[in-house]
Amino acid sequence: MTDTGASGPEQRLAALGLTLPPVVAPLAAYVPAVRSGAMVYTAGQLPMVDGQLVSAGKVGAEVGAAEAAALARTCALNALAAAASVAGGLASIKRIVKLTGFVASSPDFTGQPGVVNGASELLLEIFGDAGRHARSAVGTAALPLDAPVEIELIVEVGE
Repeated sequence: MTDTGASGPEQRLAALGLTLPPVVAPLAAYVPAVRSGAMVYTAGQLPMVDGQLVSAGKVGAEVGAAEAAALARTCALNALAAAASVAGGLASIKRIVKLTGFVASSPDFTGQPGVVNGASELLLEIFGDAGRHARSAVGTAALPLDAPVEIELIVEVGE
């Protein structure tokens, strides 16, 4: 999907059968998102649902690439919730500027871009062309709570 059409991000989210979850409580000494001017920066978001990590382990070992891509989608939804919480709602998000994805990978796993596509594709579905973003997909040895994937966003918001 590249055209945002007449409906806003809330309607497109609902059409996908999704709702913004509650903002995940921080695991340490930080806040889920910070707004500075027209930009919102989120903390890294794990695949948490109802306060629980959905899956644990390394991608390419305990977690398959397709499962990890679905987990990245969950992370992106959590990141949107965090961003919306300081932006004045989902409709206040005008553009996804940057996505950084971290993938806890087995030593031989090189499919990080495909995993992070789970998050990128969700943002395109929700925001259309305004969801096209710069991106990094980084393999790492471990993530908090042994999570397979973590996503952070930088978004532009309306004034």
